[in-house]
Amino acid sequence: MTEEKVNVLIIGSGPAGYTAAIYAARAGLKPVMYQGGQPGGQLTITNDVENYPGYPDGINGPQMMVDFQKQAERFGTDVRFGLATKVDFSGYPHKVIIDDKHEITANAVIISTGASAKWLGLESEQRLNGMGVSACAVCDGFFYKGQDVVVVGAGDTAAEEATYLSNICNKVTMIVRRDEMRASKIMQRRVEKAKNIEILWNTETEEVLGKDEVEGVRVVNNVTGEKTEIKATGFFVAIGHKPNTEIFKDFLELNDAGYIITKPGSTKTKVEGVFASGDAQDFIYRQAVTAAGTGCMAALDAERFLAEKEDELEEQEEVAEKA
Repeated sequence: MTEEKVNVLIIGSGPAGYTAAIYAARAGLKPVMYQGGQPGGQLTITNDVENYPGYPDGINGPQMMVDFQKQAERFGTDVRFGLATKVDFSGYPHKVIIDDKHEITANAVIISTGASAKWLGLESEQRLNGMGVSACAVCDGFFYKGQDVVVVGAGDTAAEEATYLSNICNKVTMIVRRDEMRASKIMQRRVEKAKNIEILWNTETEEVLGKDEVEGVRVVNNVTGEKTEIKATGFFVAIGHKPNTEIFKDFLELNDAGYIITKPGSTKTKVEGVFASGDAQDFIYRQAVTAAGTGCMAALDAERFLAEKEDELEEQEEVAEKA
């Protein structure tokens, strides 16, 4: 096991991690970033990003993350490949194990490990991901304006995405595998009020149709066994997200869904010197721009924390000298 000491360690990349890196580097904190298992985060599987400020003509998701990384490196961030596999926040400074073989001791840790969308597990779903298949209606719904789309799911997220899409699409078909929805009553009422939303009960997706882009969906009624093909150009999977926070559960406070709980109005966790940003702690908005915003907050919170630590150390040294 090799060992290393750093000032600020950023775990994970994406808009939150790279923004934290930019601010931390500009503040002279010499951040070290480990990009994680999916460098750049979920945007690396997003073809077109048109709702991020500063890109009037839109931008390819992977290219956007390359730009973010270059900007972070320009100010001195040490960006590395590697995955945090274990942490120990029981003492200070904090310890993080990378790839089970490299131990880092850090004065401040910024978590930006993000969240992963849950998928149905279909080959066609993965093959057409980014070509009509999406896990974010707010991100990609605009591309299907005036078209027919399908939403899979029965919870609040699915109801919210279906309602959002109903305002811009011609028709929205919801695929619900049971005979009822799990969504809250108020969200169900919103779905019911939308005249262009059709719900297929007791129905499951068998295959997403299309060679190079989504052309439709084949579904099966799990009661009668009847199969139906639905013409659609967009297929939105809204069965939830799983935050990538498993390695922190023994040290940080997580909510029931696994998202890191931070102190209101900040990115501070229950552990001093550990900060959480992006989708690892945001289960409401989950947008690139909001992730970037919390990345900025995390860097500023870390900077203040380290400054306070330095002041404490100086005071202790002064007391010791007088003694």
